[in-house]
Amino acid sequence: MAGSGNPRVVITGVGVISPIGTGTAPFWSSLIAGRSGIDYLKSLPADDLPCKLAAEVKDFDPLQHLYHRKFLKVMSRDIQLGVCAASMAMADSGLVPGSVEPDRMGVEFGTGHICFTPEELGEAAVELTKATSPTAWSDDGIGKIAPLWLLDQLPNMPACHVAIEHNARGPNNTITSADASAILALQEALRVIQRGHADVMIVGATSSNIHPVDIARRMLIEEISQRDDDPTRACRPFDRDRDGTIVGEGSAVFVVERYGHALRRGADIYCEVLGVGAGCDGRKEREGPGGAGLVRAMQAAVGHANIRPDEIGHINAHGKSTRQDDWLEARCYHRALGSAADRIPVVALKSYVGNFEAGSGAVELAGSVLSLRNGELPISLNYEHPDPLCRLNVVHGQPLRLRNRAAMSVNRTAIGQSAAAILRAV
Repeated sequence: MAGSGNPRVVITGVGVISPIGTGTAPFWSSLIAGRSGIDYLKSLPADDLPCKLAAEVKDFDPLQHLYHRKFLKVMSRDIQLGVCAASMAMADSGLVPGSVEPDRMGVEFGTGHICFTPEELGEAAVELTKATSPTAWSDDGIGKIAPLWLLDQLPNMPACHVAIEHNARGPNNTITSADASAILALQEALRVIQRGHADVMIVGATSSNIHPVDIARRMLIEEISQRDDDPTRACRPFDRDRDGTIVGEGSAVFVVERYGHALRRGADIYCEVLGVGAGCDGRKEREGPGGAGLVRAMQAAVGHANIRPDEIGHINAHGKSTRQDDWLEARCYHRALGSAADRIPVVALKSYVGNFEAGSGAVELAGSVLSLRNGELPISLNYEHPDPLCRLNVVHGQPLRLRNRAAMSVNRTAIGQSAAAILRAV
């Protein structure tokens, strides 16, 4: 981290699979053109679902990116997205097999709840209704479950598959902290490299909420937009007329590398990771307005980066597009950053890709990395009527040329787990 004496850590590869593009070039092109990925749900019947909108990944063929295609049969949609994004990031980094000692390369991956269909356990459930005792069911019911069924559902499987694909035998960990997972995975990777336990870490997050059970569940626990008349205008972070978020899917993965290692091999460096902070709301915060965890995360990130708040060139906001979440987030910026919060440009990329928890945090982080690379900040879509209770400098109308090459990306979960990362163009 800047000024701490620790080794510098940089990002040298990016892979993105998102509702607005697969690959960094299509993804960035959609961002800078203001093209939304939210539309009517098409991959599954939506007539009986409470929300008929989603941000779906289109034209995605996992077989184009997998080295070991036989593993596809034990990969859920979430796992496929994450493993393929990792392969794209590794290719982008220029690292080829054998160029890094396997024990010096690890994986940190964020993921969440992976849904399955009731049909997958249907026959076993029928046997359960017939069983007269647990022993009787274990004799007849377990055999109705596919032997490898669980490998589709385990949240640590993306990290396992990525490690196998790229022979990464170093530190390996999975973060399951919903929206905050991607930045928390970046924090862990930063620490691993700075402790000297690895030279390269494959870091990212993946998730898909495009599932009937997941959509119904999300409708019960949070605000989902009901703007069925115009899908592209449904998600409206910080706008006065927002009425909820939209489900989505996707993944982004980063090759994170010790600066000296990247320099010696002549790597193309996207940016430096200056600092990462984390925090969580306490019990009293749960009873009040909340947000102390996000404030602490931002203050810690700024402190570790050894910069002033007014040196932050833009904020990549969590911007969930729900009333309470956006109000709370806006207040937290003012609490953490003081008067600088009135001036720092803010972008909310969920207006393009919706909200899919772990994966959306990673895709948003990719947006900041590419903004630093290109020196330009996309607009926040659908910011038409500023909410007077969200006093932020939200970028709208047209993309903004960046005058300051430092960025902060933040994410917060529904229960107050928060993370913030400070990046700087090199």
